[in-house]
Amino acid sequence: MSKPFELLYQARRYFSYKSNPSQFSPLLRSHFHRFLSSSPQQPEKSQENPNPNNPVPIQPVSYAPKNAPENPSQASPQVTQPESTIPDAVKADGGVWTREDLRYLKDAPKIAPVSYPTRVAPLPEDRDEEEGKVGVKGDEELERERRRIEAQKRAAMRRVLSVEEEMVPFPTLVNVKSDDEKKKKKAVYDLKEAIRLVKANAKKKFDETLEAHVVLTSDMRRSDLKLEGTVAVPHGFGKVYRIAVFAEGAAADEAREAGADVVGGLELIENIKSGNVKIDFDKCFSTHAMMPNLRQIAKYLRQLMPDTKKGTVTKDITKAVKEAKRGVPFKKDKTAIVHVGIGKVSFQEDALCENIGAFVHELLRQKPAGLKKSSKYAGYVNTVHLCSTMGPSFPVTIQSLSIAADRHARKYVQ
Repeated sequence: MSKPFELLYQARRYFSYKSNPSQFSPLLRSHFHRFLSSSPQQPEKSQENPNPNNPVPIQPVSYAPKNAPENPSQASPQVTQPESTIPDAVKADGGVWTREDLRYLKDAPKIAPVSYPTRVAPLPEDRDEEEGKVGVKGDEELERERRRIEAQKRAAMRRVLSVEEEMVPFPTLVNVKSDDEKKKKKAVYDLKEAIRLVKANAKKKFDETLEAHVVLTSDMRRSDLKLEGTVAVPHGFGKVYRIAVFAEGAAADEAREAGADVVGGLELIENIKSGNVKIDFDKCFSTHAMMPNLRQIAKYLRQLMPDTKKGTVTKDITKAVKEAKRGVPFKKDKTAIVHVGIGKVSFQEDALCENIGAFVHELLRQKPAGLKKSSKYAGYVNTVHLCSTMGPSFPVTIQSLSIAADRHARKYVQ
């Protein structure tokens, strides 16, 4: 058993439990701290402290600093502090405080700033002759390099300016168009004047076709509004169409008198089926009685197959053949524009005017009933242009076209 614990054991044996423990506890506590402390034993001060309730003061223990040099003279002179800044209690223990030791102190002494001798750059006159020569050579090289860089910059700027002058010439001239030129572009011509301009600009070697291009309103782009038909121009189109008619009896005789090129019944159907007759005609008509027999040669006729919707299956064969001989088909496209050829440029002006009047009359007659506005041209036709096959186009006034259509109706339509 260790000595402190042995003393405690003996004290408990000599003093009974009835005694007042407050009279002996300070004494036991002082003996216990004295034996546990690593400091040398201090003389008893029981006589100086007659009151047993007051604890005995404990003397502080001081330790040598970490990594302190044994010889104080070996310490670095840069970290030493003036005697006035270090307390005497710290110096009494010996040794010199380092920066690492001062980091762990609460009230550390202030460290005076370390001053170094100032360095002054030498003046040019203080240089030696050799150093002066080297400096002069270095200045010459720097000057040459500066001139070379400036020359490169000037050359680059010249190249950029030359490219800009070639690409964007300055100053640029703005072409200001006069009011007369603007009016000429927007001018709309009378029908006869437009025909004269078309004939004057048709300069090709072959006989060009006079074409009419009608731009319809946006409402006509609807798929449910159909526009398709054939117009019989009074003076012909300039092209001869071959007509075939499938009929028997009196209807066949009427077709021959009207000018049909190919006329026949069952015998004609058998010859086409066997290949003895070539399909070299442009249009085909039939009576209602012959339609069931035409199903045998439908794959040979294809687009020429008669149809009631197209008007090629009819009872009036004479009228149909005559209109087909001189008729011109027309149909609107997906962009609501009608392109149609009306005649040849070599025709006379009056003949071309009558052909155009017939086309406009038929165009108005085929006007769909689902349009919003009920007038002739409003909501139906926007613009009409005339041109040749290889020539420029010229807009035509709606008023002159309306006059030509009315004239055709009075002369040819009963």
